[in-house]
Formats: sequence, C-alpha cells, structure tokens
Amino acid sequence: MVGVTLSPFAALHRPPAAPLLLPNAWDHASAAALAAHGGFPAVGTTSLGVAAAAGLPDGAGAARAETLRLARRLGGGPYLLSVDVEGGFAEDPGEVAAFARELYEAGAVGVNIEDGGADGTLAAPAAHAAKIEAVKEAVPGLFVNARTDTHWLPGGDPAETGHRLEVYQRAGADGVFVPGLADPSGIAALLASLDVPLNVLYAPSGPALPELAELGVGRVSLGSFLFRRALGAALDAALAVREGREVTGPAPSYGEVQALAPGAPGAPGDPGAPGAP
Repeated sequence: MVGVTLSPFAALHRPPAAPLLLPNAWDHASAAALAAHGGFPAVGTTSLGVAAAAGLPDGAGAARAETLRLARRLGGGPYLLSVDVEGGFAEDPGEVAAFARELYEAGAVGVNIEDGGADGTLAAPAAHAAKIEAVKEAVPGLFVNARTDTHWLPGGDPAETGHRLEVYQRAGADGVFVPGLADPSGIAALLASLDVPLNVLYAPSGPALPELAELGVGRVSLGSFLFRRALGAALDAALAVREGREVTGPAPSYGEVQALAPGAPGAPGDPGAPGAP
C-alpha cells in the first residue's frame, strides 16, 4: 500500500485504525444514535433490519427501494456510510452497478455485496465477480466489500472460501467478508492469503475485538445483531410491564430521541449541541 492514498473509509480498515468496528443500523434514529452517542466514525446498514422493518424478507432482493430510500436519508451525515445491498438486487452486473451509483450519489462510501442466496445456495464465483467488476468500473471511489457465504453452509470449506475470495480480489474488491468464520486459526490462515482487508462478523461466542485486532482483521461488523437485540429488548420490556416485573436496561429520553432528527435543537451538527465547537 506504499504510495497509495486511501479514502477515509478505506483507511479505517488499515493500521493503526484497524480493525474498524462497524455497527449496523436499520433507520435514521439507530444510525444517528450510534454516530452521535457511540462515537462511531462509520455506520453500516443491516439488510435484515431494513427488510424486516418494512415487512419484507431478507436476502430475496425485495428491499431495493427501502435500501435506497434509507441511503438517501443517511448519506451525507456526520459519519461514513456503508450499505448492505444483499446480492445487488439484480443478477445483471450493469443493473447492480447502476444501483451502486445511486447509492454513491446518495452519499454512501461503501457497499457490502454477497454471493449467498435466500435459498442457501451460492452464486457462481464468476457471476459474483462480474458484479464487483461492474461496480468498480462504474463507481471507482466506492469501497466494495465482497462477501462470501461459504461458512454459512455445512462444513465451511476453507478451500472454496479461499478460491472465491481470490476471484473477488482479482475483480477489484476493496475488502472481503466471511460471516460465520470465527476460529482464530482459520482467520489467521485466510489472512495470510489476502491482499485486501478481511471483514468478519462479530459473534458473542467468538473472539473479542482485541483478539481480532491481534490477528490482523481489518473490519468487524455487527450485522443484524443490534437490530435483533433492540427487537428482543422491546419485547422483553412489554412482557415485563404486563407481568409486573421491573423493566431494566437503558432507554433514551424523549428529548434525546427528538434531538436525533436533523435540524432539531441538540441534534448532531447543531451549534448548541453538547460537544459542538
């Protein structure tokens, strides 16, 4: 990487900033809260959260409009935005590239594109590589994180994973993502074969962030974890009230949530907000 100028988002995947801990939001409030109160410089979207919030299935290509609408709402905010686009919401590479350009124009700096389908099958490596190539040709400045779902399948074949990631690297991927890969030795072995940053999915039972940093991981995504935790907390609170139990856990005040709206007093970017210059 000597002599190469990285974009601010790409630089977060490299030492000394790496690993980038990328929390994934599903609406404006969750993204704004993560950036303003969590201090995260970059926020991703979760395809499960975006789809489920709209009453749609994830991974089936049904949430294209909702994904673009959210990107237009979040893009240009006080944080760097990466968008989960499932498989690109099309099979034709040109259509995927056109959608990526729309996201870039909305303010996104990165996309996450996966080779796994809702039916549990994987796209042919060459077909997925064609999408990556088309996106990088159409929008060179967009960080393309190429995801392979090999480790979601029984066995998690390391040889198949390595082959796919090599193909995706050659197609121009800026980073690669292997959700389900949590074994430290497997992570280390894969890192030795890569020329681009490796993204892994946080697992409560897997290595903690400091260990992943020592291994050399470039990015750690939270995926749908926060959305599912929020949904679980809401359900638990409602049941606690009905059952007469104490409701525990933090809850932002009405005013704090109101302040997350753009232009609201105390909102991020408001000169009068806490911490503003």
